[in-house]
Amino acid sequence: MDLDNSKDQESTSLFEFLSRKAYAPPSWASLLNPIPSHIFSLGHLPTPIHKWNLPNLPANTEVYLKRDDLSGMQMSGNKVRKLEFLMADAVAQGADCIITIGGIQSNHCRATAVAAKYLNLDCYLILRTSKVVVDKDPGLTGNLLVERLVGANVQLISKEEYAQIGSVNLTNDLKEKLVKEGRKPYVIPVGGSNSLGTWGYIEAIREIEQQVQATTGRIKFDDIVVACGSGATIAGLALGSWLGTLKAKVHAFAVCDDPDYFYNFVQDLIDGLKAGVDSHDIVNIQNAKGVVLDPVYSGKAAYGMMKDMAENPKNWEGRKVLFIHTGGLLGLFDKVDQMSSLVENWGRMEVQESVPRKDGTGKMF
Repeated sequence: MDLDNSKDQESTSLFEFLSRKAYAPPSWASLLNPIPSHIFSLGHLPTPIHKWNLPNLPANTEVYLKRDDLSGMQMSGNKVRKLEFLMADAVAQGADCIITIGGIQSNHCRATAVAAKYLNLDCYLILRTSKVVVDKDPGLTGNLLVERLVGANVQLISKEEYAQIGSVNLTNDLKEKLVKEGRKPYVIPVGGSNSLGTWGYIEAIREIEQQVQATTGRIKFDDIVVACGSGATIAGLALGSWLGTLKAKVHAFAVCDDPDYFYNFVQDLIDGLKAGVDSHDIVNIQNAKGVVLDPVYSGKAAYGMMKDMAENPKNWEGRKVLFIHTGGLLGLFDKVDQMSSLVENWGRMEVQESVPRKDGTGKMF
């Protein structure tokens, strides 16, 4: 064994995080166009898969969890995979700052702000909030704390203005202002969802294929379930599963807008890659809006999946299901009032009189 080469390989792997490297797609995706030239290593990948012991599943149904919430801390969740491609493109274009947009507790905006900081780029976030508080300091709760700690420039817009103007016009307006100041901004759309961002979950399918192959035939997934908030995650999963060896049926639960909107949006994304397939043929999109379970996308998707399994058990019997946990933990901190009724299992400990007591027995560390 060549010890020098072995040490070089080990050193390369140790310092891979935040490196920019040439990208080679899976062989089954080589006919898509355009193919990204480079990728930044931003996520801690591959993320693990483990069995999810859910109650009341249909007969012989098994559910597994793909933990994309563990792709990092500050940059955790599905947005990281998209940003690996988007940030590489921003740097290639000579950008000195990033613009993106989302809700006041947007996981995508938080991940983008951290990625920009890592790459020494300024970040401008347009955040949608209530008109009652749009002129007030947004505070330091949840994703906002991370965004502001890494120095992101936060600009607030009311939901009403957002609805009238739209995300594209808002980001373009800010881009024009920055260009006039001599800056070189790069705009990332809502959720990082464009055709380039779609590659994040095309690549994730290759990762899942490799994990399945490592089981030497013990596991083969029949279905993939995921939340849908902006579109590129389900576009990448559906396209990758259809093109690759996985061939799992992709089920998406829409947490905003409606299925028709997402079928059309996903179609635009895959048309942008010249895939030549109808979105209706590669993904099943259902509505999961209005579910009061938790503020995280995956909570609503899990509820939708369990509800469908209960109402249509024959459709799921005997199937192996992979649920993609897309993250969003930091958003919980903005919903404590709504969640307090779910965590009432506390009380003052009662110690029996017979238990010996002596000052100094318990050490206070």
